Amino acid sequence: MNKSQREVVATALEILDEGGLEAVSLRAIAERRGVRMNTVVWHVKSKGRLLELMADAIVAEAGLNDLPARWDHRAAELLARYRRALLAHHDGAAVVGGTYAPEPATLAIAETLMAALLEGGYHDQEAVWTCWNTLYFTLGLCREEQAISSAEPDRLTEAVTSGAFPALHRTLPHLLQPSFDDRFTYGLQRLLNLPATAPR
Repeated sequence: MNKSQREVVATALEILDEGGLEAVSLRAIAERRGVRMNTVVWHVKSKGRLLELMADAIVAEAGLNDLPARWDHRAAELLARYRRALLAHHDGAAVVGGTYAPEPATLAIAETLMAALLEGGYHDQEAVWTCWNTLYFTLGLCREEQAISSAEPDRLTEAVTSGAFPALHRTLPHLLQPSFDDRFTYGLQRLLNLPATAPR
């Protein structure tokens, strides 16, 4: 990104954090920056392109410095940073999950994760699919965490206790205690075959 694009994206992220994804628009950015909308369009071309640049800026916040040397700990730490970057912004997972952006930071995250998996002995196709699965799992869990409301447990209890869902009814106490940190750790352990002591 050039300097002007970075400034537009920074403003877009401010609006995102204040009002969520629905509040982000080229017009809102122009108003915030005190410029004409054509000026914003000149720098980012379209709302779709803006979202791609926003997604890459969010992903860039994960950072690649000082990752663990061991491949499995490196993969787990990288995905934990990716998750924190998504959760650091209102609707961050929705922005990133709603784009397909082969941008520098996004590619750097994928490259680092893929290299760790290959170092761990995954063959090429297995490394690709595991990379996808871990990133999609992280994105999906973050989208749920950012979207869930305080009313969800009551709605779930009411729906499940109707008698039509015996398996869900049996496991309801666990469904009602969604520790997203624990679910994330467990999911990575299963997807990467990590020991229970692997770092978050």
